Amino acid sequence: MKADEKFTYETWPAAPEKQTLDGKNKFLGFWLFLGGETVLFATLFATYLALKDRVPNSDHYLAKDLFEIPLVFVMTMLLLTSSLTSVYAMYHMKNFNFKKMQLWLGITVLLGLAFLGLEVYEFNHYVHEYHHTFTSSAFGTAFYTLVGFHGGHVAFGLAWIITLMVRNAKRGLDLYTAPKFYVASLYWHFIDVVWVFIFTVVYLMGMVG
Repeated sequence: MKADEKFTYETWPAAPEKQTLDGKNKFLGFWLFLGGETVLFATLFATYLALKDRVPNSDHYLAKDLFEIPLVFVMTMLLLTSSLTSVYAMYHMKNFNFKKMQLWLGITVLLGLAFLGLEVYEFNHYVHEYHHTFTSSAFGTAFYTLVGFHGGHVAFGLAWIITLMVRNAKRGLDLYTAPKFYVASLYWHFIDVVWVFIFTVVYLMGMVG
């Protein structure tokens, strides 16, 4: 099959993201990239665990004094739901329904933006209400580095998806664009998995001490 071939629902392959050499190379490159990202986040998690109780004196807040689980739970539900909507988008991509794929990707973007908005609110609340800043303690540095780095990945993922949606709005689906959407969706799932670890290690474990 040619990447620029015109397709219909009947002729669209079951796994369009892997039909071309270009698509296969994108998968290989993505998994290599993901390996590096995993090591990087593992290092940040280890650093956070080593520094989470390091504050100058008793006047500085610890994790159990800061975190508001209801807010973080809403953020978690938003991101997990966005992972589900990206699955729906890829389902429609595999069924050669470009409009519905774009719709579900748009919903994914909105949920991701809502997550980022709440994270900005959370950081602002900690800074102004508790004076918990990046430089206030080793705990503050480790916390904002880990959670903020993940937030940066969310922002990058959103920019990636939006760019694909805009650039291919008129082109539609073919064997050249399908791998790009699929890899972006996999990246989004990776971001969600990392957040589950953050929610557990940083927030839940932080509340129990």
